[in-house]
Amino acid sequence: MDPKAAVEAALFSSSENLKISDIAERIGMPEDQVRTAILDLRRDYDNRDSAIVIAKIGNEFRMMLRSEYSDFTGKFGKAELSGGLMRTLSTIAYNQPVLQSELVKTRGPRAYDDVHRLVEMDFVSGKRSGQTLELTTTKKFSEYFGIGSTRKADIRKWIESQASNSKDQRSEGSE
Repeated sequence: MDPKAAVEAALFSSSENLKISDIAERIGMPEDQVRTAILDLRRDYDNRDSAIVIAKIGNEFRMMLRSEYSDFTGKFGKAELSGGLMRTLSTIAYNQPVLQSELVKTRGPRAYDDVHRLVEMDFVSGKRSGQTLELTTTKKFSEYFGIGSTRKADIRKWIESQASNSKDQRSEGSE
């Protein structure tokens, strides 16, 4: 068995970030061999300018699409998040921490259902604040969208860059 191919298969098939120790244990390979394979894979993907990258998030690794290619996923993959749900999520992410009661004023009563779904998906967490919830995004949110950080300022900056890219693409299409 080719160690690099085995590690690549593990990263490709996992929907979660993986620690080197987890990969080593699950595929029965020494950790140093897994570490070397990951470094080789990262270099391979970078050298061929692939749309795929082996991202390091903390002390974990994940195979994911480079952010500049994320626009193509919606054209081929089935959207997991409806437009309304995505708007609720982006409102929470941009304004976090945000009270659910304030979110309902902004997004309307559908926000209750949206928040329930986003908590189920583990994109948002809520903690009691009086009679409402204080909402923030989770680590999974940052990982799913390839933000690379859970810091509120970094998330806000990422959302602003996505909005700017979207505006630029719309104006290019109208020329």
